[in-house]
Amino acid sequence: MFTNNPFAEISASVPPSAMQVYVFVMFILVAVGTLYDVLHKRSARYFFNNWRDAKIKGTQKVGGGEMVSLAIQTAVVDVMASGEFCNMRRRIAHLLTMYGFLAFVIATTVMVFQYPTPAAPAPAILAQLWHIGASMICLGGYWFWFFIRVDVAAEGNSPFRIVRADLFVLSLLASATFGLLWSYLQEAGNPLAMIFFGLHIFATTVLFGSVPWSKFAHMFFKPAAALEKRVAEANGSRSNLPAPADKPEIFGSTGQVPRNY
Repeated sequence: MFTNNPFAEISASVPPSAMQVYVFVMFILVAVGTLYDVLHKRSARYFFNNWRDAKIKGTQKVGGGEMVSLAIQTAVVDVMASGEFCNMRRRIAHLLTMYGFLAFVIATTVMVFQYPTPAAPAPAILAQLWHIGASMICLGGYWFWFFIRVDVAAEGNSPFRIVRADLFVLSLLASATFGLLWSYLQEAGNPLAMIFFGLHIFATTVLFGSVPWSKFAHMFFKPAAALEKRVAEANGSRSNLPAPADKPEIFGSTGQVPRNY
């Protein structure tokens, strides 16, 4: 299963051109949804206003070399390593989901456009990347959903309680889960494979089509916000926050994770 291209196998029932159009439409939905989110929430205006204020109120000048260094630190620490998470369990779950999602999307795009039929066999590594990516999404996503979410782990709410903010993670988990089940059943020759393929397509459409109402767009905003924070600290404005104390006071104990307060 892990070395077979599921999109090539289903090409006898679903034309490759239809799959390619679908993937293209999903990319358009993400672009349009993100643009709408920026305009509706005025995120870009808020970001540039903060950037301007930080520059005006800064007590130190940030040169070009230092700016490049801050950008590299942001890319490596805040983006690639998710350094904003202090909780290691949460960071690992986030990294599993993030890199799994990237592998899942990239492998899907390459297989659909370059190897859509059995006549053009895809390298085994691509199919493996697709399956491993989906598995990483499930591992990190379900771990987060059932054991790490604040309202579940700390507040004692049911893991089956769903609000609109959960749309992104749930549709992502559904897309990866149904995708794996579809691939397995298709390889086994089970007629239920087409049902799970339809569920996979439905969940994926919800994932990419609900950008204005989910947390999807935050992946584009977080790097910019992280860079802005580093620049504000470097130029002394510190986002209007006081300078850190020489010896910050410690409240409570870090030896025990809060449970149901």
